[in-house]
Amino acid sequence: MVRAPEDTGARSRPAAVSGRWAMLAVLCASLLLVAMDATILNVALPSLIDDLRPGALEQLWIIDIYGLVLGGLLITSGAVGDRWGRKRLFLCGFVLFGLASVVAATAHSSAQLIGGRVLLGLGGALVMPSTLSLIRNIFTDDRERALAIGIWAAVAGAGACVGPLIGGVLVEHFSWQAAFWVNVPIVVVTVVAGIELLPEYRAPQAGGLDWPGAALSVVGVVALAWGIKHVAKGGTGPVDLGSLLLGLLLLTVFARRQLRLDDPLLDVRLFGHGPFLAAALATLLAMLAIGAALFLISLWLQYVHGYSPSEAGLRTLPSALAMLAGSLSSPWLMHHMGVRSVLAVGLGALAAGFLLLAPAPQPTTYPVVAVVLAALGLGDGLAITASASVLVSSVPVERAGQAGAVSETCYELGVGLGVALLGSIHGAVFTGRMTGLPLRGPDLERARESVGGAADVADEVGGQTGARVLDSARAAFDDALTTTAYVSAGIVVAVTVLVVCTVPRGFRVTGGH
Repeated sequence: MVRAPEDTGARSRPAAVSGRWAMLAVLCASLLLVAMDATILNVALPSLIDDLRPGALEQLWIIDIYGLVLGGLLITSGAVGDRWGRKRLFLCGFVLFGLASVVAATAHSSAQLIGGRVLLGLGGALVMPSTLSLIRNIFTDDRERALAIGIWAAVAGAGACVGPLIGGVLVEHFSWQAAFWVNVPIVVVTVVAGIELLPEYRAPQAGGLDWPGAALSVVGVVALAWGIKHVAKGGTGPVDLGSLLLGLLLLTVFARRQLRLDDPLLDVRLFGHGPFLAAALATLLAMLAIGAALFLISLWLQYVHGYSPSEAGLRTLPSALAMLAGSLSSPWLMHHMGVRSVLAVGLGALAAGFLLLAPAPQPTTYPVVAVVLAALGLGDGLAITASASVLVSSVPVERAGQAGAVSETCYELGVGLGVALLGSIHGAVFTGRMTGLPLRGPDLERARESVGGAADVADEVGGQTGARVLDSARAAFDDALTTTAYVSAGIVVAVTVLVVCTVPRGFRVTGGH
């Protein structure tokens, strides 16, 4: 699918080979930053709420618009990189990522912060498709490539888990703006290193970019995500249902259009291959689960148990450590157990985590949550690494770039949809449980919107009334967490069965064909 670097002389090839691990470090540094930004605001949200006073819906958009924008644009940006040059796209995207961080860090309103998060998602979308495709080109040895993909998956998964920890430390010692300022020096160093180290690759294409298809995919994903968010929140109006149906319609038109093109943005026939479909679903589901869980548990740690941002971030560390262990052990386990077993064990660990959380005695205690986080992290690490290997190895070489884009789309879209879907379900249950409060008017409405709003109202009114509001909010949050955990477990179990039925027995992967 790809040709050699543009400079095909004797000097460029040795440089690419001898510096391949340094190149991997550059790619992983960028990937870590992009992955961290999907969850780094989880523990910063209470501080941000105190400063900007966003509503419940604005809070959800601040958290998940980044992943939705990034996920919606990955297919298109991957195709642009194939034609324009992956190094060039990578560097431009990371520069935009740094500038967007400044926009978000200097935000004085929810609208500016959401706008900054949109630009961060756009920058991340330009960066991520280049990482896996460049790894495939840089590492020509199958064993080295398999190890590189394992490291890539470990960084991608661990980045989402360490985001709350790093965000907590920055917020407590500085402010929520520091969660964005920290990106800037890393961007500068990575761009300089990328200019010096990374080779350029382009794939020969039969035609130009399918711009109508690109528009269909982007608008379709955004409309679908909007519809899921509002319908899950209880919206049944024509705008909400119409958005959901419009998203499904546009994505259907996009898929049919791609089937007719000689050089599609995405070869949708790949999803007819059982292991490919199973791996895509496993990635989407694993990140949906961990994204929603980290978001809700971070709020639970701060609002229900009163931990500071850094304390809350530290208490999410079991998920990061378990994910790292799962990612690094996945290649060995796939060799000895097979892909289907590893995917089943990984997804099974996710289901077990949610099933442990759901019936836990209330009020839920941290030791239970720590075990839940470890189970979710381990399951995520196994599932993501195995899925990335399957997506690369189960397609022809000429489709490897598209396989990487699918992997990263499912990864980022999973985080965004997890917060949007499961976060909205949690919010709806929370609101339904907040009854009998000694409040009226705007205070009552704000307290029923979210646990953050209830905490603000309790602090303002004080006394026995404030204590009662806070106690009700904590109990309602726990109840909603139970319901959300049962819903999550049901989704995971259903997809686990589908994956086991779809991946053939004895299916194996290598570093690539």
